[in-house]
Amino acid sequence: MLYHLDFHVEYPASMPQKDLFSIWAREADAALGAKQAGVVVDLWKCVGARRVIAVVNVDSLDTLDQILLDLPIMKEHGQHVQIDVTPLRRYEDFAADVKKRLG
Repeated sequence: MLYHLDFHVEYPASMPQKDLFSIWAREADAALGAKQAGVVVDLWKCVGARRVIAVVNVDSLDTLDQILLDLPIMKEHGQHVQIDVTPLRRYEDFAADVKKRLG
């Protein structure tokens, strides 16, 4: 199943930016490894924002939840990360369904 993940990363004013970047570097290694493994279909960093968008392919919500809990950024900085999760349907499947409904 495909899911759209929208990560919003904040950090407290008392945290040096270098510390955030250190966590984010470990997260980037994990994310790019997951992309090579085929779990992450693709991901993007939004320009000018601490926001990352990913499309992932996992077999269940349970698996997705387990993966999210194990991410470096969640383990080390999770109280400052909000993730919006949206299940995705392949457009080709939707289009075929719509055409069937026409008659």
